[in-house]
Amino acid sequence: QVQLVESGGGLVHAGGSLRLSCAASGLIFSAYEMRWYRQPPGKQRELVAAISRGGTTNYADFVKGRFTISRDNAKNMVYLEMNSLKPEDTAVYHCNVDSAYGSRYWGQGTQVTVSS
Repeated sequence: QVQLVESGGGLVHAGGSLRLSCAASGLIFSAYEMRWYRQPPGKQRELVAAISRGGTTNYADFVKGRFTISRDNAKNMVYLEMNSLKPEDTAVYHCNVDSAYGSRYWGQGTQVTVSS
């Protein structure tokens, strides 16, 4: 069974930084694209960043230049380095992977709160 466990969230002042981690198990990690989503309060979940199995990265416009996604295939980990945080980055951040059969897997999420 695929499991994703996020960590690293917290409370930070605007302009600060956080590093989120996602530990994956139950899959051949190196074979899958991994993604970070977020769900701000009262809003729908939105894609933040993705990293292909080959390491190609893509970012939502609202985080370009501030966030960096990376992966460590030896450790089955994906990371999200977040810099220059803004209050509007406040959200629950979720790790995601889609199986080859179309099943979507999510972690429980980690709360990021950015104070102004």
